[in-house]
Amino acid sequence: MKVTGKVFLIPVTLGGDDFRYVIPEKVLEITRKLRFFVVENTRSARRFLRLIDRSFPIDESVFYELNEHTEEMDISHFLEPAIRGSDIGLMSEAGLPGIADPGARLIAIAHRKKIRVTPLAGPSSIIMALISSGLNGQNFSFNGYLPVKPEQRASRLKELERKSQEGYAQIFMETPYRNQKMLDTILSTCHKETLLCIATDITLPTESIRTMNISAWRSEVPDLKDSYVVFVLQ
Repeated sequence: MKVTGKVFLIPVTLGGDDFRYVIPEKVLEITRKLRFFVVENTRSARRFLRLIDRSFPIDESVFYELNEHTEEMDISHFLEPAIRGSDIGLMSEAGLPGIADPGARLIAIAHRKKIRVTPLAGPSSIIMALISSGLNGQNFSFNGYLPVKPEQRASRLKELERKSQEGYAQIFMETPYRNQKMLDTILSTCHKETLLCIATDITLPTESIRTMNISAWRSEVPDLKDSYVVFVLQ
């Protein structure tokens, strides 16, 4: 029986250089042995590998870039090393691959091809925000990125608020340069008693995680510009 390689889901830091704080040594050991990688951005992937090992053999490694524009046929090609018996590492830009990340497409194809997928432990800003929020960790939904257009974003927020009132914590994200607009829409759209957790720069020295109702946030609006933020609503 032919033995195929595995697809390892490699955790990446959420920013900063203190990788030992968030990634177990065994995970680092596995990552250092890999020579085939499917990544969202080759430059940042190489930077991470050099961060965890200054002597990492970048020139001896193969990088396949996977983003929202990658064709299905190309993604299948990325799995050829595993079919030939070599392990592959899948990396997102930050945190764990497969969540709000194009790497989920590779994982789905790997399962169809009966290639073993192995998740490695590491930081997830989504889960870390939820467990730190004090909101419902029993029933929750992750909603990714909300619409960019103001009217659509407000409508979606009202929908999430209705679901949160049924007892389901609602988790969502935004890109750093749109964080402030997102917060402004939340504060102008949601009911004053609705709870909101703003989890900023998780695992970084500038980390801040606070949960207050909308009324309290309206009187104490934080500056979220250029920060990595996860919002949790309930």
